[in-house]
Amino acid sequence: MLRVGDKAACMACRNLVSTNMGVRFRVPLQKLHPLSRAIHHRYSGNSNPQRPPHRAAARYFSSMSRLPMRPPKPPPGSGGRGHQQQRNFWAIRLAARLLKLRYILLGSAVGGGYTAKKTYEEWKDMLPDFSEYNWVIPDFVRELSNQIDLDKLTKALPEIEEIVKLLPDFDKIGENFSFLKSLLSSGVSLGSEVKGASGLHLLLETTGDPPLKATDSSAEAKQDANDKQYKKPSDKEKFDQLQEELLRTQLKYQRMLERLEKENKELRKVVLQKDDKGIHQRKVKKSLIDLYSEVLDILSDYDANYNTQDHLPRVVVVGDQSAGKTSVLEMIAQARIFPRGSGEMMTRSPVKVTLSEGPHHVAMFKDSGREFDLTKEDDLAALRHEIELRMRKSVKAGQTVSCETISLSVKGPGIQRMVLVDLPGVISTVTAGMAADTKDTIFSISRAYMQNPNAIILCIQDGSVDAERSIVTDLVSQMDPQGKRTIFVLTKVDLAEKNLASPNRIQQIVEGKLFPMKALGYFAVVTGKGSSGESIDSIKDYEEDFFQNSRLLKDGMLKAHQVTTKNLSLAVSDCFWKMVRESVEQQADVFKASRFNLETEWKNNYPRLRELDRNELFEKAKNEILDEVISLSQVTPQHWEAILQKKMWERVSTHVIENIYLPAAQTMDSGTFNTTVDIKLKQWTDKQLPYKALEVAWETLQEEFARFMAEYKGKDQDDIFDKLKEAVKDESIKRHKWNERAMDSLRVIQHNALEDRSITDKPQWDAAIMFMEETLHSRLKDTDSVIRDMVGPGWTQRWMNWTSRTPDQHVRNETKNELERLLKLHDEHTAYLANDEVTTVRKNLEARSVLVDPVLIKDTWHQLYRRHFLQKALSHCNLCKRGFYYYQRHFVDSELECNDVVLFWRIQRMLVITGNTLRQQLTNTEVRRLEKNVKEVLEDFGEDQEKKTHLITGRRVQLAEDLKKVREIQEKLEAFIEALHKEK
Repeated sequence: MLRVGDKAACMACRNLVSTNMGVRFRVPLQKLHPLSRAIHHRYSGNSNPQRPPHRAAARYFSSMSRLPMRPPKPPPGSGGRGHQQQRNFWAIRLAARLLKLRYILLGSAVGGGYTAKKTYEEWKDMLPDFSEYNWVIPDFVRELSNQIDLDKLTKALPEIEEIVKLLPDFDKIGENFSFLKSLLSSGVSLGSEVKGASGLHLLLETTGDPPLKATDSSAEAKQDANDKQYKKPSDKEKFDQLQEELLRTQLKYQRMLERLEKENKELRKVVLQKDDKGIHQRKVKKSLIDLYSEVLDILSDYDANYNTQDHLPRVVVVGDQSAGKTSVLEMIAQARIFPRGSGEMMTRSPVKVTLSEGPHHVAMFKDSGREFDLTKEDDLAALRHEIELRMRKSVKAGQTVSCETISLSVKGPGIQRMVLVDLPGVISTVTAGMAADTKDTIFSISRAYMQNPNAIILCIQDGSVDAERSIVTDLVSQMDPQGKRTIFVLTKVDLAEKNLASPNRIQQIVEGKLFPMKALGYFAVVTGKGSSGESIDSIKDYEEDFFQNSRLLKDGMLKAHQVTTKNLSLAVSDCFWKMVRESVEQQADVFKASRFNLETEWKNNYPRLRELDRNELFEKAKNEILDEVISLSQVTPQHWEAILQKKMWERVSTHVIENIYLPAAQTMDSGTFNTTVDIKLKQWTDKQLPYKALEVAWETLQEEFARFMAEYKGKDQDDIFDKLKEAVKDESIKRHKWNERAMDSLRVIQHNALEDRSITDKPQWDAAIMFMEETLHSRLKDTDSVIRDMVGPGWTQRWMNWTSRTPDQHVRNETKNELERLLKLHDEHTAYLANDEVTTVRKNLEARSVLVDPVLIKDTWHQLYRRHFLQKALSHCNLCKRGFYYYQRHFVDSELECNDVVLFWRIQRMLVITGNTLRQQLTNTEVRRLEKNVKEVLEDFGEDQEKKTHLITGRRVQLAEDLKKVREIQEKLEAFIEALHKEK
């Protein structure tokens, strides 16, 4: 219990209260009375003696203040100390109440702040969300806004007085509107004047100026009283004056806007040209529209076998021939980029033009790295010429138009971003020089592009001709009956206004009341005076001057936002990007599903094969073919020479036996034999032998090349390359030409080899005899086969096989038997029968009732004598095996005169030397030239996509191609969607 008489405790409590009331008395806790410290520790709940004790004391004394206070009885002898003690407790109670008031104020402040914050959040939620429209502001504007110094900008802005001077006289305009209001309310019929007034009201809405009203009610009453006194002519003058003033005001603001736009265009160009850290340059290279255009380029080459149709948005420009499609597109692109002609068809294939913003006004083809500077007339002429060449190249023989798309990109400051496709003009009649199906082809191309549900149709109508002659409006109305994606453009309005007797007809056209088609918007444009030499700037000036002075705009038949190609470009761009944002994610999902289907088919059919497309397969086949060509250089010289000698003898053996050996050997004279052989060998060497040798070498090279390719094929080679390898082999052989200069040296080498007759050792002699025996045995075997076919089967075959001879074979068999008896009688008979011998044989056969022709007798004799001679030559060859000693000693012996062995040795040596010479030429020259030809053929095939498609075919190839395309399209679409979301 606290003792009131304790002075030290009261002083401590007063110190605490003083501290609580803002008076900072620093009294150490250790110097307080023990009872005060106990109070502090008890009610503060803190064992830390350093903590300020004023909060605990305040709680304690606050609780005490709520208790009934009874004045204690003063002790005897205390005097006035009771009154002083009661005053001290009053001060404590006052301090406690003040402390309570502070917490109330603090709580009120916190609650009020929370309420204010909540109210602010509610108001903020009620405001519309403008973040969706951030895409309207270009990136460089946002970056520029972060770099702008506001103080400098404020100083650069004009003073408010200068801006006020530019504003019109609003008081006067208000009076004019009051006059119009009173005039309309009074029921005065002004006819066309009222219609003009509505047109002016629309013009004001277009320029964004709100209608002004007179705020002074007394001024309105005074004005109404004055209006009643006006007469009809004065009303018309007043109205004309009002109209002129409004037009002047509009033109003034239009000039200001043009000046600001020009300055903005220059500023954009400067900003885009900056290359700080390469940021702007990268954005120009990979802008949003460029990403989207890449997707469209891939889709144009993609063959959708899985019903994955191209439904991505693009602006399709269609119209009748010479309606001004190309001119409208050039005005949007701000350059004369297309070839022009007077009345003839110039657009012969679809042209996809990707418009985007860039620092320089340039154009570039998709498959070319050249940039055409559109500010230079030479580059413009070159670009037009290149487009015309590409169009004519895309048109196949016998056709007039083509469905192949030419992809072109145009960049420049201030150009609206979009993708347009200019199609060939629709025609009603096929004229001379055109293919018969030209009209149907143009219709099919137009329908193919317009049937895309997300394509924006820019329908171009010539305003200078009768509307009833239009063909394209019916076509467009079939593709888009509700007009939800069609924008109608009326061209050549200047000629239409001049030629038409009723300008209201133009108003009906732009209001959609004349044609049986609907559209999102209607526009009227002027694309020049018809001269091909006009510049874009001069056409713009002419267009603006025309509409400023045109009755169509003054009389309200056209609204200001419906005229000029500039407004058209803005409207088409807005519609294009709206369509892109609404449909691109859906199309990405479609390609994602298509990719899943293709991947599933590949896993089921080709689980162990990599997904190689046609180009990758071609590269794989190319490497295999080059490896096979290199294998030719690894063939051993012995293998080359053996093959060359064998093929060389197969090629010349018939000539050697029939034209050299047999005629010389049948002379039965040694001197005559050698002379005949030398003459015939010389003639053969000069005329035929070198050519035959080169033919053999070239065929050997081809066969070895084919053999290596066949052996490589057996090593688990993919049979999908067979067609390609065969085509490469054939084309390489076709292009290869043997070095003809080697023929002269080869002729000399062969002539020297055949002139040599000296056999130096016994092995060579034995080799020549073996060669001669093999040759004679081969010829004897062939001769026996010929005779067997002539006379038919023998008695053994007739009994065993139950066959019989034909009558001709019976005659030949009887002739053969008669001639064989003649040979037995005359073993040394010559090669030819004498006439009396033929007569004798014929009579003998006739005696046996066998009628035979003399020609048949001679033919049968030739084969029989050939067999007889070859048998005797083989017998002589066996005798010559021991005749090398006599040959070396030059002994003359009729039985061992082996001139025929020397001939075969000469032939054999010529074959060896020729094989060695050809092998050297093959390995040193021809194999390398063939390898070079193969590389050239592969390079040519690699650049020819059509040939690759023809040579590498199959479902596996097509499936890999589709997978690659779908993956690429999906990745490009996802990158584009990500960039699109960032731009939002």
